[in-house]
Amino acid sequence: MSGSPPPPGGFVRRVGLFQATAINMSQMCGIGPFVTIPLMVAAFGGPQAVVGFVAGAVLALCDGLVWAELGAALPGSGGSYVYLRQAFRYRTGRLMPFLFVWTAMLFVPLIMSTGVVGFVQYLGYLAPGLGGPAGDVAGLGVIALVVLLLWRGIEHIARITAVMWTVMIASVVLVIAAAATDFSPLLAFTYPAGAFDLTGGRFWTGFAAGLTIGVYDYLGYNTTAYMGAEIKDPGRVLPRSVVYSILGIMAIYLMLQIGTLGVVDWHRMSDPGDIASTSVASAVLERTWGRGAADTVTVLILITAFASVFTGLLGGSRVPYDAARDRVFFRPYARLHPRHRFPTLGLATMGVITAAGFLVGRHTDLATLIQLLTTVMVIVQALAQIVALTVLRSRRPDLPRPYRMWLYPLPSLVAFAGWCVIYACADRNSPGRHPVEWSLAWLVLGCAAFLVWARRERVWPFGAKETDEECQVGRDTETV
Repeated sequence: MSGSPPPPGGFVRRVGLFQATAINMSQMCGIGPFVTIPLMVAAFGGPQAVVGFVAGAVLALCDGLVWAELGAALPGSGGSYVYLRQAFRYRTGRLMPFLFVWTAMLFVPLIMSTGVVGFVQYLGYLAPGLGGPAGDVAGLGVIALVVLLLWRGIEHIARITAVMWTVMIASVVLVIAAAATDFSPLLAFTYPAGAFDLTGGRFWTGFAAGLTIGVYDYLGYNTTAYMGAEIKDPGRVLPRSVVYSILGIMAIYLMLQIGTLGVVDWHRMSDPGDIASTSVASAVLERTWGRGAADTVTVLILITAFASVFTGLLGGSRVPYDAARDRVFFRPYARLHPRHRFPTLGLATMGVITAAGFLVGRHTDLATLIQLLTTVMVIVQALAQIVALTVLRSRRPDLPRPYRMWLYPLPSLVAFAGWCVIYACADRNSPGRHPVEWSLAWLVLGCAAFLVWARRERVWPFGAKETDEECQVGRDTETV
């Protein structure tokens, strides 16, 4: 089923199934697995770390089915904003969609900043002296280049994304192939004593940390949902792009993780002085095919990391647009570029926050940045959106649903439980950093900003006085 055309002067539907899946996969793969394999090994204390990637895949797939149903039914720009506005307007009016946009303006750029941190780590393999201020300048330069390339029309961006997807596939295939030529089952499948002791606390502590890292590696399966107003035939394309990208990346991650563990001793990944702790894929290539091949594939990994940041900011910059256009966020975010039709202020703001997050990650550690971004997104996006699916099924049974969740409500319940585990264990997984407290502080600040915004707009902020005419989310994007 096709979505109705967007309003005059709005977005245009030019992204098909291949391009949509490529956008999701480029954002998902990126630099993530190349920098988190050592983090996962450290969390589990051995090669049993593969459990973390499997758990992350299960959570991503269950949560992806939530996105698939909501995105097919309400394919507007902004993703969760659209779904939360429709579901919660009866009780809290504009509060939930406003808070989602507020938190997305932080967690989306933080996800991108982890990609830039990883980019600089792998760049350090090619230029060992790249540290301190030089690394900071290199990362900020990458962010500036991404914003510059995104400052154009979506039809040009879709072509660029397809090329970057091809490079991403090439980089992971080469690492997997190199690992296969010198694979040692003894290294990959020899576990330390008590590795799977389910009665002890060590396994479950590692599992909670590994689940966070694992789901972080899959983040991006929802990128096309943020671009729902630019997807061709969204009722068909959007759900398929979500499911295809998760299944494809799951297969890639498992082969990459097992292959890496079969070449590089996991103890090396825990040594901060070893190149395997920061550039593990380069270490695999250097051991198997030599330094020249390692340098070549490292360049491909850098392009893959760049593609991840590129596609992430592409989708994320669309988040505030519909909210501002519907008077649920600050009005300047509703402006599109007069020629290329993209949200200028949304892109610029997220570019600046990405730069700030990159500097934080560079001067703390990558694991802390991952814990912070996941806790920020859990309450207002992940959990609230799962509730929104149930609410909309009850309140809007007439809403056209080109796709309905398989085995409903089981995937919703699994996803809800998984996100609760991540949030509950965040402070324990990042001692001394207090990511839960920081996420709650950002939420409180968002509530204050909401009240300021409501006063400036002179509107009643809550549900009781919001009429159906005022809530026009999806008015131009619902499927027919």
